[in-house]
Amino acid sequence: AFQLMGDHEKQSFSGGIPGTAPVIYNPVRPKKQKPAFRFTVDETSSILSTKQREFYEENGFLVIPNLVSDQLIDECRQRFLDLVEKKVDGGSIIMMKDLSLKDSTGLPAERIYNKIQDYVWDDALSKYICLPELLDYVQCFTGKDIRAVHSMLINKPPDAGTRTSRHPLHQDLHYFPFRPADRIVAAWTAMEHIDDQNGCLVVHPGSHKDELLQHDYPEWEGGVNKMYHGIRGLEDRPRVHLHMEKGDTVFFHPLLVHGSGTNVSNNFRKAMCCHYATSHLDYIDVTGTSQENIAKEVEDIALRRGVKMDFVDLWRFRSRDVRGKRAHL
Repeated sequence: AFQLMGDHEKQSFSGGIPGTAPVIYNPVRPKKQKPAFRFTVDETSSILSTKQREFYEENGFLVIPNLVSDQLIDECRQRFLDLVEKKVDGGSIIMMKDLSLKDSTGLPAERIYNKIQDYVWDDALSKYICLPELLDYVQCFTGKDIRAVHSMLINKPPDAGTRTSRHPLHQDLHYFPFRPADRIVAAWTAMEHIDDQNGCLVVHPGSHKDELLQHDYPEWEGGVNKMYHGIRGLEDRPRVHLHMEKGDTVFFHPLLVHGSGTNVSNNFRKAMCCHYATSHLDYIDVTGTSQENIAKEVEDIALRRGVKMDFVDLWRFRSRDVRGKRAHL
């Protein structure tokens, strides 16, 4: 039998037999298990600390300060202005007007256009979606083969009094006919200081663990912008307001419930955003699901613009592989 040895006991025992050499018993303890992460990828997450991975696992979002340079942000801002002022050809880039101002005349273009999207092949704006520093973080969530699936520059103008500058609470997966959801991530970069006054992002921490909820147009007085679907009945849930500085970037899961408030300041609030997914994504048929309403709306809008495609093909068309084997094909 082994026994503990103290200063008062100098004789050693081995199996109950007196011996001349001490035997030290080291109990066999189980190895400490590494945390099991669902929402980040072990193979490509070395840039993240364990605490950062745990935070994203629990909350569904993660802010990285000062990730994108002022120089690139200013270049993208100028490109946006050149596009909406028709100084350059936008090609297949979609330019969207604020509902309350779409028929206005005599206003600067920056005041009327609240969003441009699908700029994955634009010479200037694609520098953002292909930025190596950005993709180093993106691959933590998608894996090493990355596809840019949706690109936007959001221009939230000072509200005209109709509150159409706000965005209802929603989950981005509502718009996407591809999976798996856990290998999709949004990168959202502040192009200037953003707070409650100019309509910062608000998020529901932990909501990325829930399922995809029903989305519809909110019944707001003054109306709501096209394709701004939302989830009803979540207004009283706890939320976090993301105050950010120029260049700060938040990464978030496509099931995270989020939205943004009204811009009650006198200045514009701009942000760059790109959704990324694994290049090995699977496209799905959304017929008969809660996503059927947005699929029909997107197809109808495309048809009015002279493009006849189904929902899945429209998403294929607007995407681009940006890292990994397929990016070089």
